[in-house]
Amino acid sequence: MPPRRAVTGRSQEPRQRYAEELRLLRAQKGDSLRQLGEALGWDWSLFGKMESGQTIGGPEVAEALDQYYGTAGLLLTLWELAAGDPTQFRERYRRYMTLESEALSIWHYGVSTVHGLLQTASYAQELLSAGGLGGEELTRQVEARIRRRAPLEGEDTPRFRTILSEAVLRTPLEDAMEWRKQLELLLAMSERPNIKVQIVRHSVGLHALSNTDTTFLRLRDGHTVAWVETGYSGELVEETAAVERLQLSYDLVRDLALSPVESRKFIRQMLEEASCEPST
Repeated sequence: MPPRRAVTGRSQEPRQRYAEELRLLRAQKGDSLRQLGEALGWDWSLFGKMESGQTIGGPEVAEALDQYYGTAGLLLTLWELAAGDPTQFRERYRRYMTLESEALSIWHYGVSTVHGLLQTASYAQELLSAGGLGGEELTRQVEARIRRRAPLEGEDTPRFRTILSEAVLRTPLEDAMEWRKQLELLLAMSERPNIKVQIVRHSVGLHALSNTDTTFLRLRDGHTVAWVETGYSGELVEETAAVERLQLSYDLVRDLALSPVESRKFIRQMLEEASCEPST
């Protein structure tokens, strides 16, 4: 069978196709960006960024545009495809992101940072900026990271456990208010029935994962893969024996961690201490 060809000649890449449709619909309507912003009550610059592919906005914006243009859910559908497109992530992470979105359960140990699924936008931006990202690419990566959290908050949610070194909670953001928001999100997510957050105190000393940020994904076919990461690279581990060795280390660390209840108390303590610190 010959390869399938696009009839419209428009992009088959989800984010680009979404931007193209937005530009086409506005042109057909005859509105300027400013007129569109005034009609819908959003800053017109948001629509400019959406049409240039810098951002896809939120689902509520897509729904409002569908209603305005009379497109009966077309733009929301394209938004969903763009939001779920693995090519939005940097290339070396794409296979992991695909597997993460399909996982039945996710277990994580964090050496020095909050897991991406539990990061606020400000935390993600400061972390990715420290890694060298900037400009439009930084904006895209922050948005992609925040959208990853959606499966944890839906109806058919995966089980998620994150064990964090105390160092994670002792490393604040530059902005004290934004750091408090990150601690508040961590606390709120820890109270969801599908999510467990545990803290490993400094006092336990060295352990099997002291310098290894690791995530395990249990997939629908029954097997488990691991992702081992540094600030600059990551490796997907799929060989059974290697995954089992990492899981044994994870189990040993879990034995050292505070219980979920005690961990929530510790996060509240950190939040209280952060709230008492003077703003700069």
